[in-house]
Amino acid sequence: MRKYYPVCIDIQNRQCLVVGGGAVALRKVTGLLDCGALVTVVSPKFHPDFQKIDEFLPLQMIRRNYRSTDIDDKFLVIGATNNEELNRRISQDAVKLNILCNIADVPEACSFILPAVVRRGDLAIAVSTSGKSPAFAKHLRKQLEKQFGEEYRTFLQLMGAIRQKLLAADHAPEAHKPLFENLIDNGLLDMIHKKDKGAINSLLHSVLGDEYDYDTLLKTDYPQQEQGQ
Repeated sequence: MRKYYPVCIDIQNRQCLVVGGGAVALRKVTGLLDCGALVTVVSPKFHPDFQKIDEFLPLQMIRRNYRSTDIDDKFLVIGATNNEELNRRISQDAVKLNILCNIADVPEACSFILPAVVRRGDLAIAVSTSGKSPAFAKHLRKQLEKQFGEEYRTFLQLMGAIRQKLLAADHAPEAHKPLFENLIDNGLLDMIHKKDKGAINSLLHSVLGDEYDYDTLLKTDYPQQEQGQ
């Protein structure tokens, strides 16, 4: 039985290729662009909605058939055509060059598979059935979308701002954990869901100090530090 190693990949400013111009390819291209990739898409024909993609995004559309040289210097490639023979060829080309490859709906031809994802700002919840049932993964994703609302977006934005402010003040990183656990255990997320700024600020002041204000934290662009998880 094949087991997949879950991982989140940074594709910011990475050269990525999508082969295919249909609705599936459109979804793949949109997902890559949303994560900051530099995307090239190759296809003889394109779904009309490709024209709706922001012209300022780093997307190059090439209207012709796929060539093996198209994957040269690419970080990853996604095959999303309705031609099984062509999809297999794309996979084989990628294997030869040790390039990450995903072939839509053909797990055995992939070096990685794409989970169903729920996104709320910086929160990403991925659901995978290891290729056994994409339909069930989609079903679970819809359930999770109902469970995790937009308050999670704001919550993580606030927590990130607090972390950066602490780091900017030379606050010892090992001292962060109990502070964040205190905020979480005392219902910060629920306060954000209820949009109760008074309660939020009261909690922030009691745990972190009076200089930590909800609106100010969300508006301030703190210098970014390396983060994980």
